[in-house]
Parts: sequence; C-alpha cells; structure tokens
Amino acid sequence: MFACGGIALGLCASHKITDVKTGFILGFVWSTICQGYQPEIRFPALSKASLIFPPKNPMPKNYISMMENLWFTKGNFITRKFVFNEEAIAILKDMAKGEVETTPTRTEAVSGFIWKCSMAASRAIQGTLKPSIVVQAVNMRPKGKLTTLDGSVGNVFWWASALSNPAETGTELSTLVELMSQSIAVIDDEYMRSVQGEQGFEAIAEHLNQLELLFSFEKPDIFAFTSWINTDFHKLDFGWGQPCSIALLGKAGPEFRNFTVLVETKYGKGIEAWITLDETRMSALQKDHEFLNFASPSLQISSL
Repeated sequence: MFACGGIALGLCASHKITDVKTGFILGFVWSTICQGYQPEIRFPALSKASLIFPPKNPMPKNYISMMENLWFTKGNFITRKFVFNEEAIAILKDMAKGEVETTPTRTEAVSGFIWKCSMAASRAIQGTLKPSIVVQAVNMRPKGKLTTLDGSVGNVFWWASALSNPAETGTELSTLVELMSQSIAVIDDEYMRSVQGEQGFEAIAEHLNQLELLFSFEKPDIFAFTSWINTDFHKLDFGWGQPCSIALLGKAGPEFRNFTVLVETKYGKGIEAWITLDETRMSALQKDHEFLNFASPSLQISSL
C-alpha cells in the first residue's frame, strides 16, 4: 500500500503446477469471492488435465537435460516493456500479409516483427545471420474439443515451433508470420487426440527428439513467445476497482531468456510487449531504427 492510496497486488506461482490460465482462474475465483458474488464462482477443475494427459514419471533424463541446456543458461538478462499502439499494429498487419496468411492477427503481426528484429539484433552482435527457431506457447484447453478442460488447473499448454533459415527464406515479415501461423495450425484436433492418454507421451517424445537433433546440428538462436491477450487480467476486481495497469515478471532470470510476453493495453487495441534478452541483444534492439518506428519504449521497470 502506498501513501497516495494506491495498492499493488502480486501473485507468484510455480510453473511446475500452474500456467497463465491457471493463474487467471485463481484470480477470477479470488476476485469473485472478494466482491461477494458467491453464485457466480466457477470453481477450478483440479484433476481433469492429469486424467487426459497423465504425467510421465520418471521423465527421461535426456529430455530434462535438453530443457535445462535450452532455457537455464547463465548470463545477464534484461526485461523491457515496449508498447505497440493501434496505428503501428495496423501497419504491421498490412506488412505481414502473405500468400497464405492474408489476414494476420495483431498477435501474429507483433510477434513476427519482434522475431524479425531479434534476429537482426543477433546479426549485429555475431556478424552473421544464424538459423532461428521461434517457439510459441499454445493453450491446449480449447483445442481438440476438450471442453472439459476449460477450467482445468495445471500446465495445459504446449510449444509450437518454427524454424527460419534466413539464408534460404530471408527475413520478410510476411514469411516469418506464415511460419509462425503454420506451426500453431499443426496443433489441431488430430494432434490433440495423438497426445492424450498413456500413449500420448510417444508423440511428445518424437517432437522432442526432432528438436534435440536440430539443436545439436544447427546451433540456432531460440526466441519464445506467449500471449496473454484476451486473458482479462485487467478486469479482475478485488474490491478496489479494476487495476489501472498490470506488470509481468520481476528480475528476469535465465528461464526467461529471449522470451516475450504480449499483454493487451488497458485501453484500446494496443499491445504491451515485455521482452527479455541478454544485455548485448537488448542494447542492439534498442538501437534498431526499424524496431523503434513501431515500438515505443516504456519507463524502466525496477526489479526490487
């Protein structure tokens, strides 16, 4: 609580048992109770996800070590917030139109643009344009007609991955957006059926094997994205009214390297992009004139 009368409310959760949707489900129940609307409480489903996607115990050690090598690397990482207003997004959506993806969403356009500029930042540092992989978090609850998972708790998401080899495909925004869109389209009803039940881990393992092979030969840059757009965090009211703003992360750690979270602005149809990069890449990105033509830097967020 602050002298001005403002209140900051923080939520910390372990990703071993929760994802963003789980956090919103908790926040929704919590805020509904605070407002006294008991009949409207939608209690979360605690066990349904593990029945459809039974946990694999123990997890093969090679997959654990692969994930550790991908995500938990040492380094100095910085998180910055950049704002894309409605006008900038409209221009990016027009630039992102391609032969396949003729009507890109604002999430696709902004994600593809950040991927493009992140690759340019890497080139500025390394002097060469390396192959690049983008992974996008996909909420599996609405996929495959699994309506029973709507209110489920757990890590009910998977990564959609796409590879760009600039030497062959270039770095046109429309091309990158098409690659990202096609990777998400793979997670369809048929795919969802293949990853359920006791045999589902075999399909997941095959995907991990392909990634491991790719990482070992190509040594690509990896950039990750997750979208919190349309999660309605701005509407959570704990008795003091809806929040004037929401913030993500604190001091960024190695588990968030090359990681971008997209959040809807409080008003309008703009997007806040919370980007975490190592110091050298962030410095290059903040000097990129093309990037700054569309993204407005926000005030630095202090990590207390």
